[in-house]
Amino acid sequence: MDAVIVTGGSSGLGAAVVDAVIKAGGRPYVIDRQAPREGVDWIECDLADTRAAERATAELIERAGGSIDGVVTAAGMDVPGALADIPGETWDRIVAVDLLATAAVIRAAIPALKQTHGGVVTISSTLGIKAVSDATAYCAAKFGVVGFTRALAAELAGQVNVTLLIPGGMRTKFFDEREDRYKPGPDAILNDPANVAAAVVFALGQPAGCAVREIVVAAETETSYP
Repeated sequence: MDAVIVTGGSSGLGAAVVDAVIKAGGRPYVIDRQAPREGVDWIECDLADTRAAERATAELIERAGGSIDGVVTAAGMDVPGALADIPGETWDRIVAVDLLATAAVIRAAIPALKQTHGGVVTISSTLGIKAVSDATAYCAAKFGVVGFTRALAAELAGQVNVTLLIPGGMRTKFFDEREDRYKPGPDAILNDPANVAAAVVFALGQPAGCAVREIVVAAETETSYP
């Protein structure tokens, strides 16, 4: 594993993936609105603008010498609330960042990934396989990532290694800006994002001809799975 593009690589799971890639001897390239850790090449981009996401991906591939080994779509967002209470622009943005940008970045990277027989890891959620109230946009997007990734794996079989990762709740800033009623309780047991990042690197490290198709990684007592 050498060059790996990571969306959302400045915080949360994305930052943990950047760390794991570096630890494994790889070179991460980040697409995000905020700067990642020092020394990591990146492009500032609002992933809700999917055409800009495509251009950022192409630019990072060029910076990497035209060759990449992996793409990890770790960027994600959510604003929980009842459908009637969430502004349409906010609802649309959640789906754009979580689902449409996933497809846009991967679309732009496919030619380079085919050349290296590289790997893709998409990030869904346990709420991509189990629906809950007040999460219509997030569930729609994450269920969409599941369907998108399974179709992509069939489409690229033998050319690009495609893995669907389904994580449970993690100890990140993902929940910080929520109303208290939508935050994990004080007794919630959340997973360390480094554990999930290790699974990402494991999937990307599979040899040609072997694919890790889907992984669920969660704290042992995760209530949203199964």
